[in-house]
Amino acid sequence: MLGGLAAPVLALPRPAKRAIALAVDGGLCVLTVWLAFYLRLGEFQPISGAMLWPVGASIAIAIPIFVTAGLYRAIFRYSGLPAMVAVARVMVLYGVLFATVFTFLGVPGVPRTVGLIQPLLLLVFVGSARAIARIWLGGLYQSQLKKFAVPQVLIYGAGSAGRQLAAAMGNSHEMRVVGFLDDDDRLHGHVLNGLPIYNPGDLGEILPQVPVTDVLLALPSVSRQRRNEILESLTPHRLALRTLPGVADLAAGRVSLSDVRDLDIDDLLGREPVKPNMLLLNRNTLGKVVLVTGAGGSIGSELCRQILRAKPKLLLLLEMSEFALYQIHQELHAIALDSAVEVVPLLGSACDEVRVHEIMDTWKPHTVYHAAAYKHVPLVEHNPAEGVRNNVWGTRVCAEAAMRHGVQSFVLISTDKAVRPTNIMGATKRLAEMVLQALAQNNRKTAFSMVRFGNVLGSSGSVVPLFRAQIMSGGPITLTHSDITRYFMTIPEAAQLVIQAGAMASGGDVFVLDMGQPVRIYDLAERMVLLSGLTVKDDDHPNGDIEVVTTGLRPGEKLYEELLIGDDPQPTQHTRIMKAHEVFVPWDKLQEALDSLNLAMSVNDVPVIRALLQQLVPGYQPSGEVVDWVHLALERDAVANE
Repeated sequence: MLGGLAAPVLALPRPAKRAIALAVDGGLCVLTVWLAFYLRLGEFQPISGAMLWPVGASIAIAIPIFVTAGLYRAIFRYSGLPAMVAVARVMVLYGVLFATVFTFLGVPGVPRTVGLIQPLLLLVFVGSARAIARIWLGGLYQSQLKKFAVPQVLIYGAGSAGRQLAAAMGNSHEMRVVGFLDDDDRLHGHVLNGLPIYNPGDLGEILPQVPVTDVLLALPSVSRQRRNEILESLTPHRLALRTLPGVADLAAGRVSLSDVRDLDIDDLLGREPVKPNMLLLNRNTLGKVVLVTGAGGSIGSELCRQILRAKPKLLLLLEMSEFALYQIHQELHAIALDSAVEVVPLLGSACDEVRVHEIMDTWKPHTVYHAAAYKHVPLVEHNPAEGVRNNVWGTRVCAEAAMRHGVQSFVLISTDKAVRPTNIMGATKRLAEMVLQALAQNNRKTAFSMVRFGNVLGSSGSVVPLFRAQIMSGGPITLTHSDITRYFMTIPEAAQLVIQAGAMASGGDVFVLDMGQPVRIYDLAERMVLLSGLTVKDDDHPNGDIEVVTTGLRPGEKLYEELLIGDDPQPTQHTRIMKAHEVFVPWDKLQEALDSLNLAMSVNDVPVIRALLQQLVPGYQPSGEVVDWVHLALERDAVANE
């Protein structure tokens, strides 16, 4: 019934609500004067004669003060402790004025103690009125709606982050917190801020009584291993899981509902991140002029963020996409203002010899991180000339410019697809590695190195955002093959390791990052479905929510990726970085082949490009689909020449 009365009140226009509040406060002024007389005289008196003086004075003093103090601008159903503090402050002023008139100065027929009793009563009544309004309008009415329309959630973790999150969600219309889960058995059965604390092991018994749909993980400092154990225990209950950022992101000590995010798969994959070696991280960046090519890409932009934290003297961003360059420059410029690091956006292509030489001659970088590359396998497969131009020619242009202008360290961002490649993208990246290895053979000024690693989570083209979008749309999830596996690493970890690997280079080094164990993509898709509170639809579960469909390997795609061509990786001073020994072609022979490749590239002669890549890159075996495509291209050219 109270909920039904609340709805019309909430529907009133704002001026009408203020008028009601004014009338209530005016009535309370009258009521408290009457009660003050009763408490002083011991019997109820009619509101007449001398009593009219304090009644009129109370209204005349209280209402203007309340209006001036902004008490009627507050939304009562959301008022909390700050609103009560504001009421108390206003009542102190009111009490001083009212007591001055009726206690210290005195009015005939009005007991002096009324000047002290009435302000105290009015404080209690006005504060109680606002508390009742909050409970009635903000609590009772909204809770009735939430029970039926808003998801009910449990917060895993009754610590500081969990308490702050529960408080932040107190007035949320998106979800309703109904309790906590916590591993500490000393807390089980207790109540925290009105919410019960449950044993996670009893979740199977709790869910039939409390229809929870989501669990929010408020565990910012827990280890990844422990997080995985918690997720494994929650998975069978078909609950959607969301989480807070790590402890470093919550250092300010404030948690809000906006901090809650979907559970990223990087919370589940890989190992505990190893703290970077600051000596290696700073060796080629601290106080140096650093150039990053492809600065607007996934890896390039994260490299820029990590380098900026190391406080270089100058950070140069080379990017051919105007929008990508604008985005990363705006982000870094805001951070650089506090660190006094100059960030310079440079629009241009790494393949443009004149532009690259102009940049290096003007700014004279100490270190170059060459991240500019085309990396999407199917796109490069259907655009071979552009793949060669960007990945091979661009690397050669930047490397030769680095030698000419005295760059001390040049680091190429490579890929696991360069190992025994079956696609154009992998072959061009391996050839780019060979260019640096050959240039390093007779060069002592610039330390060339390359860092090879697998997939990074959250990069453009990553399967994780694709799977998440497919799950949100109701499926199906599309896989190219049920047995396909890949290595994964987070972007920040990969960027830090790239910087540290480059600092260990002596010239021609091929560094390989320890990516942990490869992950079966089908298992990844299945885990993402389960963590969304859904089930996989397959032969064993025909009534599942999301189906996983295989579409067949794409042109040039491999089932398994490798990180090493040889079998004898050497350790380095960093536990996650290995050094590989790969064969290459000397520069005098490689240069002739590159000139031929450049000529074929300039006229977009695809068959010759593929043939030259097979000659130059040991182990390059195009997939069957690609070979058929090449044959079709040859037949097409033959027909065109007839």
